[in-house]
Amino acid sequence: MRQNKAQVFVISGPSGSGKTTLLSSVLKEKTLQKKFARSVSFTTRPRRSKEQNGKDYFFISEAEFKKSLRAKKILEWTRYLSYYYGTPKEFVDNQLKTGKHILLCLDFKGALRIKKLYGNHCTTIFILPPSLTELTKRIEKRCHLTKREEIEQRLQLAKEEISTASKYDYCLLNDNLKTVVEELKAIITKKINPQS
Repeated sequence: MRQNKAQVFVISGPSGSGKTTLLSSVLKEKTLQKKFARSVSFTTRPRRSKEQNGKDYFFISEAEFKKSLRAKKILEWTRYLSYYYGTPKEFVDNQLKTGKHILLCLDFKGALRIKKLYGNHCTTIFILPPSLTELTKRIEKRCHLTKREEIEQRLQLAKEEISTASKYDYCLLNDNLKTVVEELKAIITKKINPQS
């Protein structure tokens, strides 16, 4: 039997805080790469031009999503800007059984749910943007074809999400990508190698 049970890491932060970039940087690290699996979420939102089904998300219909929910195939879920997002239970459980650690990118409600399910084997990390001004610029840049109303919704949600930061195990300020990547890797390494 393994002495150290596989760990679940939940990364949260508002849209535009840099979560996806940070996760990608961590998973490129050769010492961590083979030890981790990044969970791919279900979503009912339309696929963006550069996104790949099965790599970025599993793009499914709302009917399929609700069917999976009823069948208890989703660990946690949320509705964001009228679309559903959920974490596939089977994938996460299978990876943990093989000893692989899991990285999840979730909202506050999802982070709480996963923490409740996995307890001491779950670490929650919140990514703070440098400022609301910078966050606004990032959201506007990535959503330049998006309606102003949706940008305002994202900013309002961002403020609500930032207010939950103190509830996480760790809170990192993403004002320098290289620095915050190193801080995130240090937290992860300490959790998966507690003896070092």
